[in-house]
Amino acid sequence: MLGVAVVAGTTAAVVGGAKSQAAPAATPAAAPDAAAGGGAHRYQMREKLASIGDDFWIENGAGQRVYKVDGKALRVRDTLKLKDMQGNVVAEIQEKIARIKDTMDIARNGQKIATVKQALITPLRGRFSVNVAGGADMDVQGNILAHDYKFEQGGREIAEVSKKWFRIRDSYGVDIQPGQDDALILAVTVVIDQMTSDVV
Repeated sequence: MLGVAVVAGTTAAVVGGAKSQAAPAATPAAAPDAAAGGGAHRYQMREKLASIGDDFWIENGAGQRVYKVDGKALRVRDTLKLKDMQGNVVAEIQEKIARIKDTMDIARNGQKIATVKQALITPLRGRFSVNVAGGADMDVQGNILAHDYKFEQGGREIAEVSKKWFRIRDSYGVDIQPGQDDALILAVTVVIDQMTSDVV
């Protein structure tokens, strides 16, 4: 099974076991405030991003572009990049052979900041645990396959994934509470989408 390493906030890529380093990108800025539609921390995502193989914009609730998913590199070197509006790479997904099945790492500036582990997946219910380095772990559960689930940290809801905000086909929303690491939560969402993309 192919696994995914998500490298957030850096342009370093792992290719054939060798690492090429570039200057770390700045911490992604918060999206601009929106007058309606969920504000700055609601994002519109597309299902199965990793299988698109083309560019895709992540928009906020007001329809403003806030992140770009560069899928062209996926066809070239199995890499999916998430960039902010300044062109900084805030998350890089690199396919590799997983040492541990159903477990994927997220890193920032070359340091692992979270590990996503699939705990349960059924047609109606799913659960993922996110071990956050130096912080409280996240618990993700709900109807994963239907994109209807929640992120909790320390017993408090910090983000919700749902299709209820957007009526566009094959799209869903990610609503994140203020003060959270939006890039990390979006990266976890993309990883979960990819890990469950082949589940019928």
